Amino acid sequence: MLFVEDLKAKARWCYGDDRPRTLVKALLTDGTFAMACYRLMQWSQRHRLAPLAMVFNKLNAFFGQCIIGRHADFGPCFVLIHSQGVVINGSVRGGAHVYIEHQVTIGAEKYVSPLLGDHVFIGAGAKIVGAVRLGHHSRVGANAVVLADVPDGATVGGIPARVLRQREPPYTAD
Repeated sequence: MLFVEDLKAKARWCYGDDRPRTLVKALLTDGTFAMACYRLMQWSQRHRLAPLAMVFNKLNAFFGQCIIGRHADFGPCFVLIHSQGVVINGSVRGGAHVYIEHQVTIGAEKYVSPLLGDHVFIGAGAKIVGAVRLGHHSRVGANAVVLADVPDGATVGGIPARVLRQREPPYTAD
């Protein structure tokens, strides 16, 4: 079940392990409700239960303070570290192990949305807009505005974002 994988990833990110006690702590932290609503919305979409998906979408917006488009698709270990103010367009695609801080916007420009690789971290307040690709093992700094592709293993920051650090494979654990 994807939500259980998400929860374990959040527990490891926040507390360093995924033992049962830590999972309970992670379950009660900010952002976890929004993660659950997203996975329930995704499940509803897959089973062609659009009205139910809309209910989960609205619950997420109201209680999770997070807007994720109904057709957004993320792989396992999708973590909202904090959910307040997160806005994700419905056509965004993300890989596994995507970690998102608060006040992040991932949006479309001219009907084209970003594509996120695996093991991506997006810092607080970052904006990622348009036909950009965030490479595997990439990191986006706080308040960065990403308007161009980010290579694998790169850390970007600034307005507009530029490469601040380029790591070479094999990448260390994120």
